[in-house]
Amino acid sequence: MLNTTDSVYSKVIPVEYPKVGQPPSPVRIGVIDINNDAITWMNIEGDPQQHYLPIMEWADANTLVVQQLDRKQQTSNLIYCNATTGSSRVFYTEHDNAWIDIKSRWNDDDPTKWDWVDDGKSFIWVSEKDGWRHLYKISRDGTKETLLTNGQYDIATIKSIDGATDEIYFTASPENATQQYLYRIKMDGKSNAILVSPADLKGTHDYSISPNGKFAEHSFTNYKTPEVKEWVSLPDSKPLEKSKSIANKMRVDPNINIEYTTITTEDGVTVDAWINKPTDFDPTKKYPVVFYVYGEPAASTVEDRYGNQENFLYEGDMSSDGYIQVGIDNRGTPSLKGAAWRKCIYKKDGIINIRDMAMATKKLLERPYFDTSRVAVWGWSGGGSSTLNLLFQYPEIFKTGIAIAAVTNELFYDNIYTERYMGLPEDNMDDYIQGSPITYARNLQGNLLYIHGSGDDNVHFDNAEALLNELIKYNKQFQFMEYPNRTHNISEGPGTVQHLVTLYTNYLRKNCPPGAR
Repeated sequence: MLNTTDSVYSKVIPVEYPKVGQPPSPVRIGVIDINNDAITWMNIEGDPQQHYLPIMEWADANTLVVQQLDRKQQTSNLIYCNATTGSSRVFYTEHDNAWIDIKSRWNDDDPTKWDWVDDGKSFIWVSEKDGWRHLYKISRDGTKETLLTNGQYDIATIKSIDGATDEIYFTASPENATQQYLYRIKMDGKSNAILVSPADLKGTHDYSISPNGKFAEHSFTNYKTPEVKEWVSLPDSKPLEKSKSIANKMRVDPNINIEYTTITTEDGVTVDAWINKPTDFDPTKKYPVVFYVYGEPAASTVEDRYGNQENFLYEGDMSSDGYIQVGIDNRGTPSLKGAAWRKCIYKKDGIINIRDMAMATKKLLERPYFDTSRVAVWGWSGGGSSTLNLLFQYPEIFKTGIAIAAVTNELFYDNIYTERYMGLPEDNMDDYIQGSPITYARNLQGNLLYIHGSGDDNVHFDNAEALLNELIKYNKQFQFMEYPNRTHNISEGPGTVQHLVTLYTNYLRKNCPPGAR
């Protein structure tokens, strides 16, 4: 990267960043003897520049257990390594035609820890091999596996493994993917999951469970209830102090006018959505609508949480100013709707997810109170990419777009993320082209504000410059704002955040005017 502001002459800033199609940074594992400083390198089969090693732990005093993923992240090998000799052997293998998620997806509390049970004779693992994200108990030698969470539902994350009671606590939401609840289940492969969270508290629950599995800090929120916490006993989930319970402290915000709904598109796809309606909403009038999008496999924008439906870049109150705000959850997001929902985006990022959002918008705009001449969309990072794709691919729907720090060409982002969801470019270059916003820049018809920090070491500034060149080539008029040397967050330096907020707000008000008509 280039630092063009901190000295008289520009400086080159080296960044070790393997982009799509380039070999991963090679890694190896060594064990050092602290008595003599001798290092034994583990002899793991496979080219280090064509594999990843995402997890490593001790299996016993002389054995490491390691997970290895191939370059495409479709084959997972679990490997034992002898710490003295460096020899290794694969004892458990799994394959997926799309990708295999690593442990940080389903155990964010401690993604490096190996979950041994039965006094080290077995371990807990998560797989989507039957189409759902399920818990399995696998024998130490990998020859026997027991499905623990049988049924058509996904687990979200493991919260605690209680060896004393032979139970696992995990979060899931079998009925509503926008919410989460705590469940527990016996590790026998015969029992059904038992709901631990209060059944009458509909929304999103989270738990931090004590090491002995007897107590937890329990938090709760939903779209109309600010987050509130309590301490509870387990497994009964009873508050330790009634005066400090969620039931006593919970307060519903009376000013919330948000609708959670589902939309079925003309393609037969049903998506979740929220609609944040203006203050004093009158369904006989027409309002401008602002869509907040992300659309990538890394996150969803439709969760039943308080405050998720507010625009953090808008200076003022959008509801009071007369805007409708909308969030839509497309296929490909990590929602708890089964592997098919999440993985159908494989090699189609920028196509399937964008069409889902566009077709859901088209259906939603049939409601008479939406002003189809005032439809704006905005997003940051992957959401910036989605904003550009929506504005360029569906100009008949979206009239104004504000895209921040977007990946404009999928070949310009890092390999480990992009190749996981898109495959290797030498195998399917056309998919990369079809999924990149820059491919459709010539179609721009509406209003575009593009924003990027030149010091962005996540989504590099070359994404911005490549897009600008393409828009210039086709004489497409747009507004562009570079924030010199700012990173992906665009927050460094005095006045930066306020400037960004003012820029965003003024552009939106000018090109998608607020208020009912």
